[in-house]
Amino acid sequence: MPALPAYPVDLRPCIPVQVAGRYQALGLREVLLQAHRIDDLALPLPPAHSALLRMLTAITAELTGLDDTNLSLDEWHERRRGLLTSGRGLKPQDVHDYCDASTWDLYDPHRPLLQDPRLAEQCTKTSGINKLVFGRPAGNNLSWLSVHTDTAPHPLPSDEAFWHLLIQHYYGAAGRCTTRSAGPHTSGRATAGPLRSTLSFHPQGATLLETLLLHQFPYRGGPQRPPDACPWQEPDPPDPVNPPPPVTWPKRLLTGRSRHAVLLIPNADGSAATNSYLTWAAQHPAYPATDPCLIIDTHTRAKAEQRDTPRRADADRALWRDLDALLLAGDENNTQRRPAVFDTLNDLPDAVRARLRVRVCGFDQDGRTTNSIWYTALTPPLWNWAEEHDPPAARRIAACRQAAEHLAALLRTHANTAWNETQTPTGGTPPAPRRGQKPSRWAREALALYWPRAEQAFWNLVHQNPDEASEPYPVFARTATDALRQAVRPDLARHRMAGPALARAVRALTAAATPAARRTKAARHAQP
Repeated sequence: MPALPAYPVDLRPCIPVQVAGRYQALGLREVLLQAHRIDDLALPLPPAHSALLRMLTAITAELTGLDDTNLSLDEWHERRRGLLTSGRGLKPQDVHDYCDASTWDLYDPHRPLLQDPRLAEQCTKTSGINKLVFGRPAGNNLSWLSVHTDTAPHPLPSDEAFWHLLIQHYYGAAGRCTTRSAGPHTSGRATAGPLRSTLSFHPQGATLLETLLLHQFPYRGGPQRPPDACPWQEPDPPDPVNPPPPVTWPKRLLTGRSRHAVLLIPNADGSAATNSYLTWAAQHPAYPATDPCLIIDTHTRAKAEQRDTPRRADADRALWRDLDALLLAGDENNTQRRPAVFDTLNDLPDAVRARLRVRVCGFDQDGRTTNSIWYTALTPPLWNWAEEHDPPAARRIAACRQAAEHLAALLRTHANTAWNETQTPTGGTPPAPRRGQKPSRWAREALALYWPRAEQAFWNLVHQNPDEASEPYPVFARTATDALRQAVRPDLARHRMAGPALARAVRALTAAATPAARRTKAARHAQP
């Protein structure tokens, strides 16, 4: 009898890592055993990197006992501090016992990892392998820049199938999917994954184990029922008929909120996936939960259920513009709240705090089906600037970011005004810029020039000129006027009104950056 196809991710080398500056692939079991020697994960897909970090964080919580709800806050911090300073890895026997207790095979016929074998009977047809893979065109979509088509799909190597399986569970699309019939529910529509279109912030240490320990956060609630568990620890796949279990800490919060059900179909030897089912996992509304690696923005004028939203990933937004949201502790008047994992980093050993960096993973998507681009970045060590350790530095960083944003808004407004004045016939009255008006050509070009220069000015202020950082508006005003001049320069000889309009815009930008102008504006907004 021929052997069944198999691909156990705990044994097969499916997770790229970096060790001593070199890259290699390891199985999940070996990643856990060697976590104290591994520098970092090296997955080439940022959303898969972010998803796997959450998965490994939940596993590490159990292996270290940091998921013990009976620990007091002081005991929890003492335990983690001891793990950070011990220099030892996870206990090998605990790792083997943990891995032996679950099924990690992607193609197990009864309990495939993070999949539902019932889909073969409950779905009307397969979805195709291209539907699983982010970046491949599927269905009737045109293949503009890809060799892949649904008429001749290329098999997906099993290690990559594992990465895309993770991405689907966290960042999967809403809307049309393969029809599934389960109990009273027959539907071909799914809701978006819990991290769709979001920007994740991950504290990063010197080793992978240190990184996973920095991701831990203590429990501050009551008894958890049912007992907390990850999907691979459950005896059965998620129930598609009844409401899902409540979100518990930390495992279901980090790994158990998927809105999609997947089943991979392998080739004969399990080296690749050749087809898949991709459909909905639940028709009941998702329970509200706040992921601990997301910045939460508060919109005070929105409805209560829409007031707190995760910060969206935006490929056009430079990542340094989010630094103050990480470094400031926040208060009841703040409209942004830093990720919960960063609230537990204030009692770290000095050496750990000094080298702590932040890995940023973003997936620029709309809320439903369109995927634009994913990206990642790694900050320099910055936690010594946190408000709890260096309040003046944190406030300087916040002031510089706010000044840069303020001058960018003014640049857009005055560039639009100058454009309108230039395009208005002599003797006519130029239209005033409207709220929500699309940026003019000058505004687009000026902002494209402004933001890279603003980032350089920001780091110069933070690192080299702390005195100027206490009054950063003039610096960013000069940056904005230089960008506007360069954007308008090609049109000065073609439009007679361009020169005077540019001069007025430059004067307005310069004047708005003075302390007197900002005090006047603040007083005007403070009036009832």
